[in-house]
Amino acid sequence: QVQLLELGGGSVQAGGSLRLSCAASGRTASRSAMGWFRQVPGKEREFVAAITWSGDNTYYSDSVKGRFTISRENTKNTIHLQMNTLSPEDTAVYFCAASDKGPFILMRKINVYWGQGTQVTVSS
Repeated sequence: QVQLLELGGGSVQAGGSLRLSCAASGRTASRSAMGWFRQVPGKEREFVAAITWSGDNTYYSDSVKGRFTISRENTKNTIHLQMNTLSPEDTAVYFCAASDKGPFILMRKINVYWGQGTQVTVSS
């Protein structure tokens, strides 16, 4: 079991930056792959970024690669998503996610624990 607590949502102007954080707790939290998804009304939840338990491997959707950076603090069971050069297209509810089955299962949204979601709004 994993519980996820998110921080860092908010509003920012286009071109600006925002950092999301997610703290995981539970028996398997320290060995879980973690990541971020986002969702807008009328569309399915979209993969954004993921990181392995070790932090040695990261994965990004093409739409955010080069602008977003995911990182992990394993000692604190915490991940961060640094979002730079934000665009209105990045506006969505962002969800923290975790899976003890590895990053590829997480990316497919199989056996995933979800955070509550946090709103990110980018205005022009």
